[in-house]
Amino acid sequence: MSARPSAAAPLALDPVTVRKARSLARKVGSPVVRLARAHTTVSVERALLRMSGLQGADVDGIPWANRLTDTVREQVGLEHGLALPVWDALARSGDDLTVLAQKAAAGSVTFRLPEGRDATRAARAARSTVAQGMRRIDTNRRQRERLIERYGNPPTPWIYLIVATGDIYEDIPQAQTAAREGADVIAVIRSTGQSLLDFVPEGATREGYAGTYATQENFRLMRAALDTTSRDLGRYIRLTNYASGLCMPEIATLAGLERLDMMLNDSMYGILFRDINPVRTFVDQRFSRQVHARAGIIINTGEDNYLTTADAIEAAHTVTVSQLLNEFFAKEAGLADWQLGLGHAMEINSDVPDSFRLELAHAMLARALFPEAPLKWMPPTKHMTGDIFLGYLLNGFFNLAGALTGQGILLVGMMTEAVVTPWLSDRDLALQNVRYVMNAAGNLREDFRPAPDGFIAQRARQVLAEAIDLLERIASDEGKVPLLSAIADGTFGLMSRPADRGRGLDGVVTKARDYYNPANDLLDEGVTR
Repeated sequence: MSARPSAAAPLALDPVTVRKARSLARKVGSPVVRLARAHTTVSVERALLRMSGLQGADVDGIPWANRLTDTVREQVGLEHGLALPVWDALARSGDDLTVLAQKAAAGSVTFRLPEGRDATRAARAARSTVAQGMRRIDTNRRQRERLIERYGNPPTPWIYLIVATGDIYEDIPQAQTAAREGADVIAVIRSTGQSLLDFVPEGATREGYAGTYATQENFRLMRAALDTTSRDLGRYIRLTNYASGLCMPEIATLAGLERLDMMLNDSMYGILFRDINPVRTFVDQRFSRQVHARAGIIINTGEDNYLTTADAIEAAHTVTVSQLLNEFFAKEAGLADWQLGLGHAMEINSDVPDSFRLELAHAMLARALFPEAPLKWMPPTKHMTGDIFLGYLLNGFFNLAGALTGQGILLVGMMTEAVVTPWLSDRDLALQNVRYVMNAAGNLREDFRPAPDGFIAQRARQVLAEAIDLLERIASDEGKVPLLSAIADGTFGLMSRPADRGRGLDGVVTKARDYYNPANDLLDEGVTR
């Protein structure tokens, strides 16, 4: 199952310095974990219902999971969790979850916080129901492992290609064609703005802007189509979507239930680039990563986005800091090294002298710090000018850097990226570029040995030193959660996001001492899986 990359040329980083960097990341990240453990969110509670099998929506398209959660919150609050009030009501009424949600929306059911034997009975019933969903996630993981054993893993780097028409029934043939042309991972990019919706749309969707809505049915349809293609091609094709935004826990749960293989899941992306409340994001991302860990899903983090707003040279160390924090948060949630698709990108202006050497230094630093992780290397976007010939050349350099530095996941760069929505012909040319470079380079990384004190090695050490300095400054903050202060100060991506602002703050709830969520318990029990 491992996505372990091939070894890259070493940078001979000082192991003491590397341990210090990780120790500081743990010091900065630990208060965030304590914060996440002390809170729940409306999306975490809705994920419990989705794991229990609740689907469907009312005539206005509002999911029953939202209707039921909102009614319980209005009547008894969520600080004790959703499970006890809901399963107590099920026991008293004899209804199933869908009928109960419909009654809740109609105002014809009264919820309470049960006590004594009633609470024990409700807790037992809730855990039993949620465990069924967890078993489905476990079954999907075993099914993936069987298919990979049958078909085998493609060699790294895995070729990652985006499909995004807005219409799931158009996405499917495009995804299958891309796989036949050499793509190993198909990413169905989400419709613009879905991360700001505090509900997950239902059903198969045929309209979306610059992407296709992430829904359980769309997940199911695309997974089934790619399974057919995997059988035809004799190699397992992976499916990716986005577990980010206000519904991160729910989408992660749906991904596990429908056997997706990768999910974009960054600890700070929603905070910085979608203005989602920091506390909401950290609570939601911990739960979602626990689901990913259980489901055997590889996460892709979003450090590449920092370099689209900040200078790729001056801000290189913030990428390293974010990678170290993402690693800490991921492992605390139970993810293994092979599941850490940590992000970085080739976003240095090509007019800068030695730009390619700088890119190699940054890519090699990431590989040296995370030798077992399938790093996700992102192509140029910020400095794509509309000159398609230069763009094609830059993507060739990008592919060469991936070959030289042992990246695990290579997103295919389009020559028209950031100019227009790429045509299918652009994608074909982009895949040809990848195939040519990878075939021509072969195992060139075996021969690539930067001088121990040369430009590349010195630049890598400089970026790591600057990352450690930044972590030390964050850790020296005397506040309860120093990372929140750093985010508020605009440390990452030049975005200032205070902890008491942002979208979704009203969906954050402080847990009571007797808070109960069987999904949390089952996921915590599986954290060492």
